Amino acid sequence: MASSRSISIIFFIYTIILSSSSINCKGNNNNLVTNQTALFVFGDSLFDAGNNNYIDTTFRSNFWPYGQTTFKFPTGRISDGRLIPDFIAENAWLPLIPPNLQPSNSNNQFTYGVSFASAGAGSLVETFPGTVINLGTQLNSFMNVERMLRSELGNAEVKKIFSRAVYLFHIGGNDLFYPFSANSSLFQSNSIEKFVDFVIGNTTSVIKQVYKMGGRKFGFLNVGAYDCAPGASILDRTNIGSCFKPVTELVDLHNKKFADALSRLQRELSGFRYALHDYHTSLLERINNPSIYGFKEGKKGCCGSGPLRGINTCGNRMGQSFELCENVTDYLFFDSTHLTEKAHRQIAELIWNGPPNVTGPYNLKALFEFN
Repeated sequence: MASSRSISIIFFIYTIILSSSSINCKGNNNNLVTNQTALFVFGDSLFDAGNNNYIDTTFRSNFWPYGQTTFKFPTGRISDGRLIPDFIAENAWLPLIPPNLQPSNSNNQFTYGVSFASAGAGSLVETFPGTVINLGTQLNSFMNVERMLRSELGNAEVKKIFSRAVYLFHIGGNDLFYPFSANSSLFQSNSIEKFVDFVIGNTTSVIKQVYKMGGRKFGFLNVGAYDCAPGASILDRTNIGSCFKPVTELVDLHNKKFADALSRLQRELSGFRYALHDYHTSLLERINNPSIYGFKEGKKGCCGSGPLRGINTCGNRMGQSFELCENVTDYLFFDSTHLTEKAHRQIAELIWNGPPNVTGPYNLKALFEFN
């Protein structure tokens, strides 16, 4: 078995190769990166580029068959290949945005942006405590990056980088699911509406802090229809294949309140611009009508075991056997909860270039174009 050091070296080599190809595919402008808008990424497994490789957690995917499609090697992304931020970075003429905890990072890389996302993370510290990098801790890591950059580049340059940067968030889904997998005193002692308010309040407080640090351009995804993912669709044993209704109510309430909260922030914070993608609708459409979007299977995972391959055993996790589909491009879901690279590419395009009813009031392309 390869040593962890060997794995880290191989992973770094793959990151360099992919980063170079991401730049070169857009042209040979030597000034490409120095004039670019940076991308800072916060969130959970939808965005985690490998931070969980470097913490003590079971929420990892640094083993085969994760990474099989593009990287040909498990990078820590919970998918067969690239994630949404990888495609956003490509569209923005940026290299792959590295995970914050990657040992090979340099301060120069941080001027392009960095990802703080952590699989399993929530807005609440009570969500999977001690095993993930929650949103508040991700903010603290961003503050550390700010200090490093100020020391290296000076206040004026960092102010320019942060004001031009785009800040991409996906958070909240784990908070809504956690009470159904473990005891949550916060959930049990509050109404559903109050609990959702706590989740959104924690998220908006982080957004306000990033704004205070100079951030003006933000991208968000609401919580996707994960109540209908393979892993959730097998929770009600009396109705296998149906969406898990107890979570559906929470997700719907969260998404309504989150949209309202962003509208308030736009009114309250001068210069605050944002793109909100209706990820819930775009994912649910693909679950229910996969063939329209080029998939053969929208409700069954490519990798896993049990009904709908909804049991999270992909990659022989916990020593349990698993099944792996023959053609990953036929599937919307790669494992019990997480999407395939093909699906990520489609969602990224909607975030980047979607019309206002899909991603609004701006899309990410428009935000990157603002000076």
